[in-house]
Amino acid sequence: MVSIRNATVDDLFQMQHCNLSCLPENYQMKYYFYHILSWPQLLYVAEDSNKKIVGYVLAKMEEDSPEVHGHITSLAVLRSHRKMGLAAKLMTAAQDAMQETFNAEYVSLHVRKSNRAAFSLYTNTLKFEINDIEAKYYADSEDAYDMRKYFPRSKNAKKAAEAGALPKPPTAGMDALSLEERPAGADGAEDSKGAKAGQQEGTMDGEHFVDVS
Repeated sequence: MVSIRNATVDDLFQMQHCNLSCLPENYQMKYYFYHILSWPQLLYVAEDSNKKIVGYVLAKMEEDSPEVHGHITSLAVLRSHRKMGLAAKLMTAAQDAMQETFNAEYVSLHVRKSNRAAFSLYTNTLKFEINDIEAKYYADSEDAYDMRKYFPRSKNAKKAAEAGALPKPPTAGMDALSLEERPAGADGAEDSKGAKAGQQEGTMDGEHFVDVS
């Protein structure tokens, strides 16, 4: 049995291991500490019966923007535990905390245009919509979908619903999800080759793998 709970400092090394197992872009440990010290309510892990961390969500608040909102920095589930709905449960836990603790109006994320499975999860299961397309967002110059989900009580939720989403790409052909923040140099993150990346808000960078159920 797998349970979803708030992450603690003691979980960070296992979260980093999960990241290293799933993703080509990785973070220094101080990046995880930065998140858990700043927004401890927004970090969740999926833990199996053996106390092993098999998935996590790393999230933060963008409190300096005109609209207070949350952002999903990184989401990953080990291959052995995909197709169990863990990604959706982790995302829901983080989103609920954003609303209840910080009164967030919406949550944002970025995803590669080529990552159809992740796009399917975010649009079909979690009801995100495309806000914009950011050209050459990733280190390899791939474009990203800037996606948002307005929370029901938000004054902008109705406006977003009326505006509608941009056309959706096809969702067939992939079984791995990717949601990963492009490593931020200011926070000490590194890409898979160890090179420092430029300062960037949270995004799904690289390929980080979660289930699609």
